[in-house]
Amino acid sequence: MKSIVRGGGAATLVAGTALALAACGSFDGKSNTAVAAAPATAPADNGVSDVPVKLGDPYTIAGTTYTPADVADYDDVGYASWYGEEAAGKPTANGEIYNPDGISAAHKTLPLPSYVEVTALDTGRTILVRVNDRGPMSNDRLIDLSRGAAAQLGLTDAVSAVRVRRTNPPAAERVQLRAGRAVPERLATPESLLSILRTKIKQVPVPKPAAASVPDQPAPPVASAQAKPGDDRMAVTSSKKPEPSKPAPAAKPATPEKKAEPAPKAVAGSFVVQVGAFSSEARANVAAKSVGGHVDKAGKLWRVRMGPFASDGEAKAAQDKAKAKGFRDATVLRDR
Repeated sequence: MKSIVRGGGAATLVAGTALALAACGSFDGKSNTAVAAAPATAPADNGVSDVPVKLGDPYTIAGTTYTPADVADYDDVGYASWYGEEAAGKPTANGEIYNPDGISAAHKTLPLPSYVEVTALDTGRTILVRVNDRGPMSNDRLIDLSRGAAAQLGLTDAVSAVRVRRTNPPAAERVQLRAGRAVPERLATPESLLSILRTKIKQVPVPKPAAASVPDQPAPPVASAQAKPGDDRMAVTSSKKPEPSKPAPAAKPATPEKKAEPAPKAVAGSFVVQVGAFSSEARANVAAKSVGGHVDKAGKLWRVRMGPFASDGEAKAAQDKAKAKGFRDATVLRDR
């Protein structure tokens, strides 16, 4: 069993990069040195606060143990994925409510909350993100961005190579992010530094297809005894660009959860839309209810499907409906 405590820049970027980083000085208006502890800040209008800061106990994902730690100069490269409507309204690991259109992220070891600059290594664009959740629940990805953060960074793939660097932003930017609003992008990363980071990312294995790892994904760990974890979320793969951020919908009163209707029998040659496959039956039922679909068991997974439909056109209309609900990996299949 491997055990990981993520270190800072000196541990994650090769020693040879030090000269180049020193030559760049500060590429985004901030020093690359360790982050000083930030003063306590007042809660935003939505009640979200940066205090108390939470860490949580070590936890294990597929044989690798992660130990949350307060590493002030954290700086690493890896792959980012993003999650959206499937976790909307559910508690994050530090007890806040997940807003898919906010500018937030999930990280395996950083304190909750933390602030990080996320740089897309293909474009050099950099944004500021608030980390308030644990994840991704997969060993081959470094950070899970909210849909809003992925859209601001301009990610177009299911997983993208990124640099994640902890930072200490001004109080005004903290207030913006706590309220779920984006702050202006940082300056573009210099090509000299991007070249170093792109060389470093080549040493990181490219993530496997998400569907292969879904059965092994545990629920996100909580960062305190008071916080409750959300349901296990499934990362999906797609080449579609995340939708632009929209205002978060008003919270609705909780209603008793109903089980999805049994799967109807498909007619030979008909079309169905596969919305997704989940390791939790409860989550599959919620997803099916949101799109008017049904759930059926497939090995260790629960599949959510819509249909059957008599024509490809009807199926594509249903596919568009599922994608509008945040299930961007919805696929039209033909039952034969």
